[in-house]
Amino acid sequence: MRQRISAGRAGYVAAPVAAIALAHIGPAATWLPGLRRRRFPGLAGQGSPGHVALTFDDGPDPVSTPHFLDALDVLGVRATFFVLGENAVRHPAPARELVRRGHELAVHGWTHDRPWWPSPARDARELARAAHVVSEVAGRRPLWYRPPYGILTSGRWAAARRAGLRPVLWTAWGKDWRHDATPASVRATVAADLRGGGTVLLHDTDHASAPGSWRAALGALPDIVRDCHEAGLSVGPLGEHGTVHGTGPAGEEPGTGRSGWTLRSAPFRSPAPG
Repeated sequence: MRQRISAGRAGYVAAPVAAIALAHIGPAATWLPGLRRRRFPGLAGQGSPGHVALTFDDGPDPVSTPHFLDALDVLGVRATFFVLGENAVRHPAPARELVRRGHELAVHGWTHDRPWWPSPARDARELARAAHVVSEVAGRRPLWYRPPYGILTSGRWAAARRAGLRPVLWTAWGKDWRHDATPASVRATVAADLRGGGTVLLHDTDHASAPGSWRAALGALPDIVRDCHEAGLSVGPLGEHGTVHGTGPAGEEPGTGRSGWTLRSAPFRSPAPG
């Protein structure tokens, strides 16, 4: 009898904890690409069907980021760089150079962590701090926020809204963080999911990736841009992307329905192997 009472009490205690945990991590289901593209195209970064948004995460890095800037100059392309606050403070020169060369700065958070435990106050404080740093470097208020690993918890949704930032993830990525990534694998992986109106995720540093993996993304970059141009798609930053209204399960018009957008773009075709 006592065992049943103890078990019942434990259940009463566990239920609220489970509810809190679900409320915290539940929105992170938007990490799933199929769900994101179908239900929350604005969060996925779906924009004008004739345009591809090119984005980079985790910088700036004084070693690798300048190589990407030079490559983008040669290609005549501008991009959106989601920078970490701690990196922008630690490496102010490449952060300022991003702006000088005409690229768009966005917020990737303060550090590259996984938010498994609820901490709304910390989320709000760190995101506001990162947004302030980006504002100081860019000379303008940033518009976009992409959480590390694409994990959008309820606390980070609320923090982004409070900071006036719009969460945006991606529709295609290169898996360029892997130790076995190559220029060919990055190009093929991007091409597999890329459509007109999509947002591409690459990394301009190995800050949170396998050492030296940024070279695979750098090597793939010219071919990715060339593939887009050959498909009749322009390439540029999110600010020129015409991203659909709505960001997802925080109540700001999830993009399917109230936003009124229906995008049907032809599949992207690339000569990339794989």
